[in-house]
Amino acid sequence: MSEPWAQPHLERAHEIAEDLHSVVELLDELIVDHLREAVANEYQGRPELDKRMQSARRAVEKAARLLDQ
Repeated sequence: MSEPWAQPHLERAHEIAEDLHSVVELLDELIVDHLREAVANEYQGRPELDKRMQSARRAVEKAARLLDQ
């Protein structure tokens, strides 16, 4: 970007993207733990909470990618 006044905003956007990447990692851990519990409890099918967490993870990942551009 050629506008020098935009640089601080770009830097802040990159910082937020890094935070969002951390949230993606936390969601990954939560999803794996949830699925392990479902398997341990002999849950049949895909848990509804897993669907919502996966959707949230994809949305956060997309936001991070957009800010990284």
